[in-house]
Amino acid sequence: RRQKLLCPGKSSYQALLDSVTLSDENVKFQIIHEENKVLLQVEIYEIAGNIFRLKIDEASPLRARYKVPDVLIKEPTTQRLFVSHKEAGILALSSVNGDYKLRVTANPFQVELQSKGETVMSMNSNGLLYFEHLQPPPSDRKPTAQNEETASDYYKEKQEDLGLWQEKFGSFLDIKAHGPSSVGVDFSLHGYDHVYGIPQHTETLLLKNTSDGDAYRLYNLDIFGHKIHDKIGIYGSVPLLLAHKPNRTSGVFWLNSSETLVDISTKAVAEHLSSTSAAETAKQRAVPVTDVRWMSESGIIDVFLLMGPTAFDIFKQFAQLTGTQALPPLFSLGYHQCRWNYEDEQDVKAVDAGFDAHDIPYDVIWLDIEHTDGKRYFTWDKKKFQNPRKMQEHLKKKKRKLVVIVDPHIKVDPTYTLYSQAKEKGYFVKDRNGQDFEGICWSGSSCYLDFTNPEVRKWYADQFAFKTYKGSTNILFVWNDMNEPSVFKGAELTMQKDAVHYNNWEHREVHNLYGFYQQMATAEGLIRRSSGKERPFVLTRSFFAGSQKYGAVWTGDNTAEWSYLKISIPMLLTISLAGISFCGADVGGFIGDPEPELLVRWYQAGAYQPFFRGHSNMESKRREPWLFGEKNTQIIRKAIRERYVLLPYLYTLFYRAHTAAEPVMRPLWVEFPEKTETFDVEYEYMLGNALLVHPVTEKQAKTVSVLLPGSEEIWYDFRKFKQMEDGSTLKIPVTLENLPVFQRGGTVIPLKTTVGKSTEWMIDISYELHVALDTEACAVGELYVDDGHSFQYLHKKQFLYRKFSFHNNILTSSCADESGQYQTSCVVEQVIVLGFGKQPTFVTASSKGGTEKEVIFTYDTKTSALTLGNLALSIDADWEICIN
Repeated sequence: RRQKLLCPGKSSYQALLDSVTLSDENVKFQIIHEENKVLLQVEIYEIAGNIFRLKIDEASPLRARYKVPDVLIKEPTTQRLFVSHKEAGILALSSVNGDYKLRVTANPFQVELQSKGETVMSMNSNGLLYFEHLQPPPSDRKPTAQNEETASDYYKEKQEDLGLWQEKFGSFLDIKAHGPSSVGVDFSLHGYDHVYGIPQHTETLLLKNTSDGDAYRLYNLDIFGHKIHDKIGIYGSVPLLLAHKPNRTSGVFWLNSSETLVDISTKAVAEHLSSTSAAETAKQRAVPVTDVRWMSESGIIDVFLLMGPTAFDIFKQFAQLTGTQALPPLFSLGYHQCRWNYEDEQDVKAVDAGFDAHDIPYDVIWLDIEHTDGKRYFTWDKKKFQNPRKMQEHLKKKKRKLVVIVDPHIKVDPTYTLYSQAKEKGYFVKDRNGQDFEGICWSGSSCYLDFTNPEVRKWYADQFAFKTYKGSTNILFVWNDMNEPSVFKGAELTMQKDAVHYNNWEHREVHNLYGFYQQMATAEGLIRRSSGKERPFVLTRSFFAGSQKYGAVWTGDNTAEWSYLKISIPMLLTISLAGISFCGADVGGFIGDPEPELLVRWYQAGAYQPFFRGHSNMESKRREPWLFGEKNTQIIRKAIRERYVLLPYLYTLFYRAHTAAEPVMRPLWVEFPEKTETFDVEYEYMLGNALLVHPVTEKQAKTVSVLLPGSEEIWYDFRKFKQMEDGSTLKIPVTLENLPVFQRGGTVIPLKTTVGKSTEWMIDISYELHVALDTEACAVGELYVDDGHSFQYLHKKQFLYRKFSFHNNILTSSCADESGQYQTSCVVEQVIVLGFGKQPTFVTASSKGGTEKEVIFTYDTKTSALTLGNLALSIDADWEICIN
């Protein structure tokens, strides 16, 4: 409300350019507000790799303001900025290579960022810089006789109106001990009218104008059965926004963990074109400009401007700051079966046996809160789970895993060791009176661990040690839920903002970081219990920028309705754009009972998304894949088996996400940045650079309209191998059995030739390559292989990274990274070449230094697919296949 009183116009801030100081690290100067005369310190940094950082803080605050720790993986490497020009009221700074210029205008204060003479973005060009400096409470002031009365009246009136020192929310009173501390500023993105990012909302991929409605809110909340097309924040927040136009992608990363609102408005601005001759009158053209206004409740302004210039550059720049996606253990890319709740050990065994009986592969069975002793985490219900270790041994023999839930709220019970230890050590979040904060959650009256404290995180990580967590084994992994944090009967079902954390910071400062810190501590605990040898798997509901370093996220409590299946696609694409590749939505919808057709369609979609878990609520009917009649069981089995065949490709994509920050699931515009028709496509997507997936999200659909971008591209039906006809949008007929998936010409996809009962059963199964030729009859692809579970790929370089290349009718396999070594007996058994123009006369294969052998082949004249069989070519050796 207070920030909204400031309307666009001339800023009240001006820069004091005589205060400029330059160092190798940054450029500093002060700005002053013309009315309140408070000085703010501005720092501008150039960070290696086309990133600029702007920080604004009070020059001499009453107390330190909160600066977000632990999200950046390290203090970024800076490069010296140079003053290229200085005149009255203007300071021009230049980057090392001269590609970028920063133009600082003194009055009113604004900053313009130019690339090769073109303005890419400007800050405070609408004059919306807002910074509430910290003040002593009204009672502490020393008023003069004449202003005493007016001051108290003013504060009373303002207070009621604008919540300066306290604010009511229903029956809750938020006491703002340090008074108003809000910050905000606007950015103008020149030439852009397509912006994306800032998850998590149940909204479209393309961010909407907010001029006539609510701003996008970033505030992690437990919203059960969230509404669709709503800008309220749900479980996670990543304050990263991407702007895209055909020749450039830019990004703004607003590093602030307090409640944040983002207003977006796009307008057309007239731009003057310089005329070629004096006689010609100057021409004008309309250029789009998108204004993005960030408003946060507290903290400082700390913003990173990511200059791209491509989307893949932005992903790398964001990862350079916040880290890349952790490489998941291979089992976690398989299918997960979850329910609130599997009743007992017998139920777990029966469900596990059901998958084998129906010949459906799966990797992980999950246990929700009912597996614990009275909802005390790290314990087991003694009647229902009498021998959890034996149950896990049974799953381990089947080469499967168990995931259990561990939430952040701890039952208030002096006989519960976890509670009594944490209480004694002072590890709980405090209320404003210094007592342990108590709220209601699943376990009844509960206290909340203060994960912002590194000592608490270390202690919490130790709870996962096998000797401490009784009944746990090395196949047990973890699910962090309710970590927004969820507080039943709390304001907006979360913790009061005036609760107090480590170092005396209020909850309002750290709210959006709470779940990030719990997942960090949990992942650390799982790594530590294996003495640093094994990769963890941790799923979290609440997340922030950088959560990708610790595991996976999902979209939360969705509903078993068609509209939720449909919205899950843009939601997952948005999360992927924000650096978190390992994401998924509950297959079937968590709340309610899906009709069989919806369930089938959701399995088909989930099989081609990064995290694949079937999940349902306590009130929902049982939903194991074989409970919906033989025909539906057959289709679901086929979808899950397709997922398992696809794992080599998927695992390779995760390796790319881990090493090069490329999202596994990506919007079409990322792969086709020049094609404007792709910019708002949100119901189909690319899985890596090779597969285009269009889930069926309409009931009883007979056809779907699929955009196959790029007139110069060739696309093939992924299952039937036939080349698609030209034409950008095609009506594709669908039956309940099929999901439209297309392979892009110019790519090679590695697959397994068959499936096993779980990923671990498939280690030695041979490979098949699908080589889809482009217009030049060429194709390239990769395969990444390691042991699938340890950190040996990192510490001992035990991995294989292979490159496949098809050129001049020769398919070669070569090493893509010489530093990796890994022994495997696996072979490439079969190759299918799509779009091969004519039947060959003979085909030969030879390994490096080996003898040449003739290859058996078949050629399909209808589809132009050439199949080469019985190859037995080792995947860890160099070889080539010549087609004559």
